[in-house]
Amino acid sequence: MSEFTVGDEEFLLDGRPVRLLSGALHYFRVHEAQWGHRLAMLRAMGLNCVETYVPWNLHEPRPGVYEDVAALGRFLDAARAAGLWAIVRPGPYICAEWENGGLPHWLAGRARTSDAVYLRQVERWFGRLLPEVVSRQVDRGGPVLMVQVENEYGSYGSDAEYLGWLAQLLRAQGVSVPLFTSDGPEDHMLTGGSVPGVLATVNFGSQAREAFAALRRHRPAGPLMCMEFWCGWFDHWGAGHVVRDPEDAAAALREILECGASVNLYMAHGGTSFAGWAGANRGGGDLHDGVLEPDVTSYDYDAPIDEFGHPTEKFWRFREVLAPYADGPLPELPPLPPQLAAVAEVGLAGWAPLAEVLEARGGPVVASPVPPTFEELDVDRGLVRYEVTVPGPRQPYPFVARGLRDLAVVYVDGERAGVLTEVDERLTEPVAGHARVELWVESLGRVNYGPRTGESKGITGGLLHERQYLHGVRARGLRLDALDEIDGIRLRALPEDGAPGLYRGTLDVRGAGDALLELPGWTRGFVWINGFNLGRYWSVGPQRSLYVPGPVLREGVNDVWVLALERAAAAPYVRGR
Repeated sequence: MSEFTVGDEEFLLDGRPVRLLSGALHYFRVHEAQWGHRLAMLRAMGLNCVETYVPWNLHEPRPGVYEDVAALGRFLDAARAAGLWAIVRPGPYICAEWENGGLPHWLAGRARTSDAVYLRQVERWFGRLLPEVVSRQVDRGGPVLMVQVENEYGSYGSDAEYLGWLAQLLRAQGVSVPLFTSDGPEDHMLTGGSVPGVLATVNFGSQAREAFAALRRHRPAGPLMCMEFWCGWFDHWGAGHVVRDPEDAAAALREILECGASVNLYMAHGGTSFAGWAGANRGGGDLHDGVLEPDVTSYDYDAPIDEFGHPTEKFWRFREVLAPYADGPLPELPPLPPQLAAVAEVGLAGWAPLAEVLEARGGPVVASPVPPTFEELDVDRGLVRYEVTVPGPRQPYPFVARGLRDLAVVYVDGERAGVLTEVDERLTEPVAGHARVELWVESLGRVNYGPRTGESKGITGGLLHERQYLHGVRARGLRLDALDEIDGIRLRALPEDGAPGLYRGTLDVRGAGDALLELPGWTRGFVWINGFNLGRYWSVGPQRSLYVPGPVLREGVNDVWVLALERAAAAPYVRGR
């Protein structure tokens, strides 16, 4: 058993000074069979600790329904086996470019405040989660050194009562290791996000001396730590790929260490936001309330260990910077994971139109005067079909989906009429009555940061014909997880026009290993291989391929399902890196 404490200037392990050289690696973004390799890569880079968030919505998809909460415990056990300490950041809010910042879509009450309804739900969740952490604390022989209170709260709110309540809850449920907060190095963030008696840390990507000076103005004592050193960044659909020069990042890391500080690389290895869990941001400057900017499936983050688990140039520069701070010679790199030996094409053999997929796997039809939201239909990730009748006879008028979030493919009397977005909510061609209008609305990811976190998805402002609301809406949702097992859906011959729908195929693999899936000419949708959801593809880029973890593929025949929400094209195929 060991004791980890926070001194006036240093972290202390059994009374001896220790510097935390940590790296972020999210267990939920890496296939479990690859945890050991990725953790060994952190050790080889010169790190002695791993940090992870915990996404509440992944583990409690419906109130009181829990899924594999024990995954966190298994990951912490893997970290210990790899010779790493661990930092756990359980939220309940995590940001992380993850759907809704990790908060479940079904939450009631005012999230991230001392609202009693919200707090009861947090207390229930932590009661289920924290035993995975408590039993693995360093003072019980485990790897966990520290646990975070909330996450970057100072950039969101100022409810000191809420933060204090969370800290007390963590203690009451058995967390005995030091607690900490993390915020940007700005006065209002440190003021709003700090808790008396709890270690404050700062997050930044450069200018370490200035950042630590800001922290010292608020906390004259305590170890210095950059809890998120942003050594890369994430990408948005339809924007450019973001990279950071390795030498520049290494120089910023060196400055942090020269300040005598501990550090957590965000990210050391980003991984992948499988199964449509990628979140979204809002542009528009400091207020983060502008146009939706959905995050891509890859969470490579331009990290020193790339999505395939390979070392990058940044890895080698960081290893050089970190080596002098290690207790001894750094371990050699583990062998690279095997890659797919040869290109293999998906043989598409059947198809079902979206309407039939919805009929087979969708939720109940809901009739409502106004369009119900995704939340009201219990759809976290997926799509909703809204149907409404334009009365007639009447002349053509503009048709508007007011308050649309996020994207709708519209059909009028069965014919495709266009695609609407939140910045272009009006059909190009007016609609005459009598007409039947269908809108297939897709969530592109819930906002994970800023004041619009937790906003509803779907059609939130009504359907308008000219200035008249159209009432009598029928809606039906299709959750993505309803398609993880899709036997029983009746398939027909492939359509000649590449129509939207669920496509089934097989992939004959020799020499299975890590691979990339290519979908040349396909527009937007999701892919499953052997029941594993690889995530969203979208032709707008910058991401052009989907990462396929080697453990997902098997020698011989593999099942492939593609949910095409718009045009399908040439046969998909997999290839090595």
